[in-house]
Amino acid sequence: MIRAAITAVAGYVPENVMTNTDLEKFVDTNDEWITSRTGIKERRIELDPTKATSDMGAEAVKLLCKKRHISPEEIDLLICGTVTPDMSFPSTSNLICAKVGAKNAWGFDLTAACSGFIYGLATGAQFIETGRHKKVVIVGADMMSRILDFTDRATCVIFGDGAGAVLLEPSEDGLGMQDFVLHSDGNGGKHLNMPAGGSLHPASHDTVNNKMHYVYQEGQAVFKHAVYAMAEVTTSIMTKNKLTANDIKWLVPHQANKRIIEATAERMGIGPDKVMMNIERYGNTTAGTLPLLLWDYEKQIKKGDNLILSAFGGGFTWGSIWLKWSYDSK
Repeated sequence: MIRAAITAVAGYVPENVMTNTDLEKFVDTNDEWITSRTGIKERRIELDPTKATSDMGAEAVKLLCKKRHISPEEIDLLICGTVTPDMSFPSTSNLICAKVGAKNAWGFDLTAACSGFIYGLATGAQFIETGRHKKVVIVGADMMSRILDFTDRATCVIFGDGAGAVLLEPSEDGLGMQDFVLHSDGNGGKHLNMPAGGSLHPASHDTVNNKMHYVYQEGQAVFKHAVYAMAEVTTSIMTKNKLTANDIKWLVPHQANKRIIEATAERMGIGPDKVMMNIERYGNTTAGTLPLLLWDYEKQIKKGDNLILSAFGGGFTWGSIWLKWSYDSK
């Protein structure tokens, strides 16, 4: 049986660091308030107005190819999970392919907010498992600073900019993607969205003046749903596959809020030593959080380790993936 295995992982974050102390200078907030509620200490912000999401994604893919010792021309398909595309069209995936020289790849974007990478990984795996493609790249990238209202302390303290990418290749040794569970509920859209910029509210003087091109979030509602959904979907995939807490080496959770992550781990019955976390350094990079986690922890993951990836995002969207890691990092 052919499975889709991750054979390389890479990430990219902008150089500029914005700390909680920096935010205190122009937002009615403070370090203690942010840290106690989210676990975030700092985040990366792209200051160059000529750079966009595709530039971050391209840097991650270039590093990915370098690490795997392949040419971008060998890539068959590139899927990009993002809610901050460079523009409505062409797709960010197409722009990334052009910037890295992936001349033989086709691609598309997936809009599933913070679940974008999970959705992309599950989708890309199908092209490997059917034998259609040999090398599929999944990118999770978001430049959230471009859609934040930095006078709204409820949202601007949470998000940061960043991108990550993984390479999927065929595996016949039982490693790689084992199972996935994905969900969505459009009824949650009213709690977390960007109101304008689409066909419902096209850009106009009114939409700009009313700040409708920024992230809108009802924090309590989102928190409540995220805690339940991430915990439910991770335990669901474990129960479905008869996995116990002892079987799991790593929980790879979406980095939205430290309290949500801790609640998910507790529901799974695993300790903090098995939980990947870098929210304190990057904040919530939306679709970028999971590949950035894998990039940060790559040297600690061993071949054959059981990983549970879990995410919850606007929409609402949520899901979980069980995979067996396919290599030891050199």
